[in-house]
Amino acid sequence: MAGLKFRVLLDSIENTEVYRDILVSEEFNFEQFYHTIIDTFGLSKDQMASFFVSDEEWDRGEELSLLDMSFESSFDESEAPKEMRKILIKDRINNLDQRFILIHDFLSMWIFLIELTEIVPGDVEKPEILLSIGEIPEELKKTGPNRDDFNFESEFNPDADPFDLNGFDDFDDDEFYDDYNDHDL
Repeated sequence: MAGLKFRVLLDSIENTEVYRDILVSEEFNFEQFYHTIIDTFGLSKDQMASFFVSDEEWDRGEELSLLDMSFESSFDESEAPKEMRKILIKDRINNLDQRFILIHDFLSMWIFLIELTEIVPGDVEKPEILLSIGEIPEELKKTGPNRDDFNFESEFNPDADPFDLNGFDDFDDDEFYDDYNDHDL
């Protein structure tokens, strides 16, 4: 079982380089690879994410999603993103400099450019950080519920009344609809 050495570069508008060289087993699936990357950069794991198989021009190809995104909809099965956990990395290696794009947190759109740099002979039991250059931007550290302006305990109350409108009971329906009806459609 060979090892796969990847360079994972944070695509950023800042002029600083932030990247990690990571060694993983070729038997890893993309979900294991995702968690390795997130752990390596010290990011929260509570965000949506997708890998895209890429070409040498960094064009997005097949999507591999963290979760099943088909929603039992009208997706043709060939069009629906595949789940990361169901695809082994080695099954998407088409050449010795294979590239992938990882998008972490679809609201902030943090993009990681990933390139296979070497296939290492021998067994790789656990992921390894081979090189760590640069620090991630502070705003990337603050995404997810760990950010400073979000207090999960105070903002989420499972015992709260779902019909409590938090002050919206003073809303004047008549005034709203009068204003609405005064406008020509």
